[in-house]
Amino acid sequence: IQVEEDAINLWNWAVTKHTGSVINDEQRAKLRFVACRLVCLSEGSDPPEGTIRRQILMSMKTAKGWIDIGQADLADGFLDIAMSSIEKLYAKLLKGSDGEADIHVHKADVEKSLFKVLSYQAESVFAQGDFQKAVMCVQRCKDMLMKLPKETCYLSILCYNFGVETYEWKRYEESSFWLSQSYDIGKMDVKYSIGKEMQAKVLRLLATAYFEWNCTLYLDKALKAINLANQENLHPAGVFLKVKILLKSGASDEDIKSAVAEFLHHEMSLNFCLNTAKLLLEHGRESVGFDFLKSVPERFESSPDLGKITLLHIEFLLQMERELLAKQKVEEIIIGHYTGKQLLPEALNQLHIIMWDRAAKHYEAKSYSEALHWYNYSVSFYTPGQIDQNLAKLQRNMASCYLHLKQVDKAKEAVKEAERCDPNSIFTKFSVYKIAVLEKDTDKAVEAVIEMGKLAEKLSQHEDKLRVDENTGTNLLSLVAQIALENEQQVVAIKALEYLSEHLQDCRQLFAALKCLVRLMLSKVMAENEEIRNEDINSMLTYLTLAHKRLAESFTEEKFTGDLRILEAHWFRKVAWNLAVQFKACPEKMRDFFLLSFKLSQFCPSDKGVLIAQKTCLLMAAAVDLEMARQQVTTSEQAELLTQAIQHIQTCKEIWKVLKLTGDFAKDPTDTLLLLYEFEARSKLNDPALHNLMESVWEQPQIEVKTLEIIASLAMEAPARYPVLCKKALKSALNLHRKQTVIDTVKFSKCLHSLINLSLPTGLTDLDACVLQEVWDYFEDGLSVVSSTDAYPEMEILWLMTRAWNTGIFQYTVGKYKEAEQWCGLGMRFLNHLGSLKKSYE
Repeated sequence: IQVEEDAINLWNWAVTKHTGSVINDEQRAKLRFVACRLVCLSEGSDPPEGTIRRQILMSMKTAKGWIDIGQADLADGFLDIAMSSIEKLYAKLLKGSDGEADIHVHKADVEKSLFKVLSYQAESVFAQGDFQKAVMCVQRCKDMLMKLPKETCYLSILCYNFGVETYEWKRYEESSFWLSQSYDIGKMDVKYSIGKEMQAKVLRLLATAYFEWNCTLYLDKALKAINLANQENLHPAGVFLKVKILLKSGASDEDIKSAVAEFLHHEMSLNFCLNTAKLLLEHGRESVGFDFLKSVPERFESSPDLGKITLLHIEFLLQMERELLAKQKVEEIIIGHYTGKQLLPEALNQLHIIMWDRAAKHYEAKSYSEALHWYNYSVSFYTPGQIDQNLAKLQRNMASCYLHLKQVDKAKEAVKEAERCDPNSIFTKFSVYKIAVLEKDTDKAVEAVIEMGKLAEKLSQHEDKLRVDENTGTNLLSLVAQIALENEQQVVAIKALEYLSEHLQDCRQLFAALKCLVRLMLSKVMAENEEIRNEDINSMLTYLTLAHKRLAESFTEEKFTGDLRILEAHWFRKVAWNLAVQFKACPEKMRDFFLLSFKLSQFCPSDKGVLIAQKTCLLMAAAVDLEMARQQVTTSEQAELLTQAIQHIQTCKEIWKVLKLTGDFAKDPTDTLLLLYEFEARSKLNDPALHNLMESVWEQPQIEVKTLEIIASLAMEAPARYPVLCKKALKSALNLHRKQTVIDTVKFSKCLHSLINLSLPTGLTDLDACVLQEVWDYFEDGLSVVSSTDAYPEMEILWLMTRAWNTGIFQYTVGKYKEAEQWCGLGMRFLNHLGSLKKSYE
């Protein structure tokens, strides 16, 4: 008993909260489910009549709740419970009945509940797609209507709803069945019928279902249904549908006239009449359509929408290519416009659209004079001095026609008028641009392009009452560039392409624009004097930098595939390379182009060719940085250049490692260049890493003499100063010279000269004995080579003799007579090897 009370309280609470919108339909269905289950569970073996009746009600409402929220499968169990409870109730009532009269009362009482359960079962199985079961349930309900006439309306509407749903699902056979049932049930009891208007509505949908199912096969049924509908309740939709069916069936004009005549004596709206006329004319029934259209104005003489009839007339005259008659109608409207018979604004707008469409067709057919004729009709409706964006568009269209007709002055007047009406329109600026190009006014054309670029960026503005498409600006500027190129106006084309390259989102279009831009600018640069080409070279750098940036961004664009990216990267890297070579007279620009070529090549597959190009680009960039650092620049600038050079060298080293794995590079000087470049940069930066670098150099078994000589030179080139390194490099170079089969005396002499100069600075007298001994050995090495060949440069022999003699003199002045005698004697030994100069010094 407690469970039953709790269940009833839960049920009542759900009803109250749902009424107060505290819980939604689904929540209510779930609460009913729980309450109903509890009531069923608490049922005894012989429940009283009240309990059974409550259980029937709760089961039906729970089932209906599940059906209403689209979970019909959950309703079936509760409907079965309701059916079982009805049987129990009937049995209990019969058991307690007293005579035949009581039995009839009880039976009638139970049948009401049975009807409801059967109708809910019909809804449930219908929702689950079981057509046959739904038919059976509805038929049982239909059989019960004789005893329950008040349910006629309910069952008729239920069948109508089934018909509507199956129609929407395009299950026309099922739909026609349900709609027929709805109509038949509605006729069963006039008193409780759904009414003539609803019956007509059912029949119209039935006719539509037949029509859309198969008009040819079910034409008679469709016509019968619509005729019955119109008999029940004449409605514009019914008449319109009948005409539609007749037209589809290919009925004669007479039959269609008869159908139209059905509603000529009834009150119909103007829009309905226009739609009917349009339907007739669209199906080629000109005679019936125009006759009907002519009869309409009489019925709506006082209507402010009377102009719609004329517009429809004009529209169909144009469709049937009766242009002369259409023009006459338009001219009548123009006369009426200025004699107090103006069209309503909406109708006037529609007329403008019709006239513009006709003008556009003539324009596409290149009948520019005819197009102007229709545009002039449109202009007729504007007052002088009126400012309107549509008028601006109209004037621009007229300007285009005049330009095609070579009437430039009239085109200029039209554009001037467009500027007055809508000066901030990108389309107006485009019209200005076209005339400037035609007149070869480059300055004005460029000015128009700049204005178009600015306007295209303001995508939030409205143009011709519609929001400008985000591509409008780029599309127009693409056309601007094309027109400029066709008219050989490079400066204008470049300006348009520059804007496009900054704003195009589509990668293919962007790279096409950039390629065109690069080609144009390159031809311009080649034709310029060196004094004025610097700005254009900077522009080229900008274009290539943008290409690199967009190639990097293109990885997120699905339509731009990897193969396309590689092709574009190859094209731009080669251009950058060629430009670097082309502008070698300008080292800084050459370096920038080489670096861009390297960056662009990083989007290409790392094959041997690309790796060689990358290596060369970085070597050239490092070389330029070093050369620029040697110039007279500030300390900070020099440090920045040298640091950049080291970065290029390090990257190049990594590439070179990979490249050497691809083939034999024994004769390639890259290792030597990388060594020398890195040594110069690090030595001038006083970089601690220089020590480690040189350790690797001394360990090399086959280092060239020339490399050592350059290292020695760089070691003492300001701001670097590494005398110990310099001396070590020179000594290593001398050793290598001596090891050669035939000594190159010229190179040997220069190397020895540098080593002695470094070890024995001019003007110093107080020298350590160890230093003097070291230098003495260098002189002895020189004397040895001088003695063994006649090819030793005489001036170098003279220099050695003089330095040895002077060193002796310096020793004499400080009282070191023994050392002085030795050094002077050394100098005398060189004297014997002089040629023509010997007598002068003896």
